[in-house]
Amino acid sequence: MKVKKIKGETMPEVMQVVKKELGPDAVILNSKIVYEGGFLGLFKKRKIEVLAAVDHAATPKKNPVKQKVKNRQKLEKAATISAQDSLLKELREMKSMLKEQKNDDLFAAPYQEAYQHLLAAEVDSSIAHEIIQAIQHRFESKEIDMDQLSNQLAFEIKNRLAQKGNFGGDAFDKQIIHLVGPTGVGKTTTIAKLAAECVLNRKKKVAFITTDTYRIAAIEQLKTYSKILDVPIEIAYNMKDYQKARDQFKDYDYIFVDTAGRNFRDDKYVDELGKIVDLTYEVNTYLVLSLTTRASDVEVIYQQFNKIPIKQAILTKEDETNTYGTVLNLCLKHDVGLAYITNGQDVPDDIQEASIDQVANLIVGGLRK
Repeated sequence: MKVKKIKGETMPEVMQVVKKELGPDAVILNSKIVYEGGFLGLFKKRKIEVLAAVDHAATPKKNPVKQKVKNRQKLEKAATISAQDSLLKELREMKSMLKEQKNDDLFAAPYQEAYQHLLAAEVDSSIAHEIIQAIQHRFESKEIDMDQLSNQLAFEIKNRLAQKGNFGGDAFDKQIIHLVGPTGVGKTTTIAKLAAECVLNRKKKVAFITTDTYRIAAIEQLKTYSKILDVPIEIAYNMKDYQKARDQFKDYDYIFVDTAGRNFRDDKYVDELGKIVDLTYEVNTYLVLSLTTRASDVEVIYQQFNKIPIKQAILTKEDETNTYGTVLNLCLKHDVGLAYITNGQDVPDDIQEASIDQVANLIVGGLRK
């Protein structure tokens, strides 16, 4: 069987080409309108595209009429199958579109607007659905305006967060404080902010240990902060160096440990981290995450680090995004509390203790009018 795609300005023109190139026994399998040419997507020409076929395996010498009928039946059958496949594909696409539309219109106004707001903020769809459903059930048939709905949304978020991990990081209950997390989230700057607050406001005796030997810039950055704050710093290339530095600073109030950031998809990362710092010792370990990270990636990162005891999370770069659903997903899915949220590069100013009210206000945000 020979199959050929032929294009032309009109159907009669196309059919002439079909007969000329494939013969009078050719069968049209499919036809559609296409647009070609143009410049920068403009001035495209409309054409008709036809998929035609002919069976050259015929043996007319034996019975030309019978063979011709048989060939045509084969081609018509092929055309029918092709049409059925095309129809099934269209039906599947239509079903998918209807399903998406159904999922997007789960609630009546104004609840639907609040639901869409949560989804736009990258709140997990199941969490968003539960929250809006709870508010709708509470009000039942009563009318609710957007101001009321915004307040109810903030109330519902606060209520759910209150049942999860601790919020705020006013007091470190361990001497050694580890900051772990992927590369580029701002661990070194965050450590400097925490240390500065302890030195300047609490009058505590502080020391630094860095294990981030992969980036010279990170070491130099922390050295700069150590000079400004007048606190000692040690570099640990292995567990022996780490333990030696820890013993050296045993009389200090707090020892802040800056760990190396690596590709969070590397399964060996946490294992390698445990070979340099003692994660089983009496320490507070904080997972540092950026609010600019996609919600799906945050989930992967958390799964990588849940092998070690995480006290709380610290979220950075609040000033670089306007989607804060990641916070809610992390806290509600994994019962993780938040210690701090940072919102800039200034040390020590651009950091604040996290609170349930702050998280609720960030997420409800633009819904209030």
